[in-house]
Amino acid sequence: MPRDVLVINPGSTSTKVAVYVAGSVAYSANLKIPAEEIEKCETAFAQLAFREAQLRSSLSRWPFDLGRLGLVMARGGFLRSVGGGTYRVNEAMLDDLARASYGEHASNLGAHLGYRLASSLGIEAYIVDPVVVDELSDAARMAGHALFSRRSIFHALNQKAVARRWCRENGRVYDNARLIVAHMGGGVTVGLHLYGRVVDVNNALDGDGPFSAERSGSLPPGDLVRLCFSGEYTQREILAMLTGKGGLVSHMGTNDFQAVEERARNGDGRANLVLEAFALGVAKEIGGAAAEASGRVDQILLTGGIAFSSGMMTKIEKMCKFIAPLTVYPGENELDSLAEAGFRVLAGEEEAKEY
Repeated sequence: MPRDVLVINPGSTSTKVAVYVAGSVAYSANLKIPAEEIEKCETAFAQLAFREAQLRSSLSRWPFDLGRLGLVMARGGFLRSVGGGTYRVNEAMLDDLARASYGEHASNLGAHLGYRLASSLGIEAYIVDPVVVDELSDAARMAGHALFSRRSIFHALNQKAVARRWCRENGRVYDNARLIVAHMGGGVTVGLHLYGRVVDVNNALDGDGPFSAERSGSLPPGDLVRLCFSGEYTQREILAMLTGKGGLVSHMGTNDFQAVEERARNGDGRANLVLEAFALGVAKEIGGAAAEASGRVDQILLTGGIAFSSGMMTKIEKMCKFIAPLTVYPGENELDSLAEAGFRVLAGEEEAKEY
């Protein structure tokens, strides 16, 4: 019976693809999308035909028999809110992604690429833990005005994967654990994982929580409202301040975390202050999650690209170690996370859900 897994992860400028054999990467490629191809397409979905042809061409050059594949795992896109888990790609999912019914993003291509390839091989395609995983408690969903409610959009794929990894490495069961997971990358999301559900997490995409490399995080609301009505900025410009031109980009003129650390080491006081503020913002978000868990937390997990910075991890640990021990899992690990879910399905350890 075929037991190998193909994973597909489309991003804004590339498509990452890999084959996993017996749990490890056997073949992989990062297929760059030419700038001219991106520019001529009004939407990310318009790139589907090009990306599919590019993907099939790359696979045809690998010394691997695609007939050995048991299934295809793809990165999930912007769908309606769903619970955590693995979902079989079906027509309803494909339709929502094609229409960009819940948001436009390159990740919307994942299910389509996976489905087209899997169908030609007579196997199934799946996604797992898309960014729209929503397991918020009723209290966490409530905002401070009846016209608003909080949404769950976060790094669900990596957060859930590192939570399961820590449990596996420590003889624990995810559904019985109490964990706080902080993903730190282009955006920062901090999730409270209680007994297999992320009952609270900040929506970094819309400006909630700590600031990050490119995102402003929460801003003083009164000042933000006054800025919106000052007549000096368009809606597009204001939204760009929240996502893309906030955080390190605003304060330091770069989204390169390592470059800011280097400036701090060279005596740049402003760079050092920004790094201290970043650590404080993450620690405060972790502290809030701990309070929601009544202080009973088994472990705090730090992950994402910024987790490669040992200096930053030390800063955060100093402020949070009174809550629970900390473990660092650097990187986003998206391909591994997709593959692990695929192997769980093949092994019968997880039953796929229907969208």
